[in-house]
Amino acid sequence: MTEMLFRTDAYARDCRAKVLSAGPEGVVLDRTVFYAQGGGQPGDTGWLRWTEGEGAQEMPVANAVKGENGTVLHKPAEGAPLPAPGAEVTAALDWERRHRLMRMHTSLHLLCSLIPGAGVTGGQIGAERSRLDFDLAEPPTKEWLSERLAALAAADHPVGEQWITEAELDENPGLVRTLSVKPPRGAGQVRLVRIGPDPAPVDLQPCGGTHVRRTGEIGTITVTKLENKGKQNRRVYLVLEE
Repeated sequence: MTEMLFRTDAYARDCRAKVLSAGPEGVVLDRTVFYAQGGGQPGDTGWLRWTEGEGAQEMPVANAVKGENGTVLHKPAEGAPLPAPGAEVTAALDWERRHRLMRMHTSLHLLCSLIPGAGVTGGQIGAERSRLDFDLAEPPTKEWLSERLAALAAADHPVGEQWITEAELDENPGLVRTLSVKPPRGAGQVRLVRIGPDPAPVDLQPCGGTHVRRTGEIGTITVTKLENKGKQNRRVYLVLEE
């Protein structure tokens, strides 16, 4: 298995790692800071760097995806050199892109808090624009949502996590907002991302992705568009202004 360092520290930008296998399908490391694509969040991009002989080598990572048996596949850019199995490498993120994705992901959780009771039927996190689809007949206006999102971001709420058992999640099905993506099971515990103080959080829901530490890091977020995607499906688009 790959030790996924982003699960304990989403702000780790690089790490030293050992190559377990390497091929055109991807490079598997014993540990990584790269988030593997899933749950609507894109995989990280960046670089693997190592020394071969007397020269420095670099493999641009075009994407990170889930591999077999709990591994992460670091997919090489076309034509990039591959490190040899057993080599020691530095895995380095495109941090600016990752941090934007973290800001976006936390923003989408805030958006969920503004539309309580409506299930999320789909979504996509992007560095420039993101969206969520709600099982909803009539959403609030984009102006109202933008104003409330700005207030929640400016309040600089802490963002943390807590863990509950799968049985506790079954007893509290309302915690699950996403209808299309179910929380990962099988480990006995489920990670919840909490925004706001523990006794009365702004938002609390299962999530395996990466987030900022405080909502003040989000910056200016705006709802730019609402789309009708069906009788009970409303799509909401967000953009980061900076």
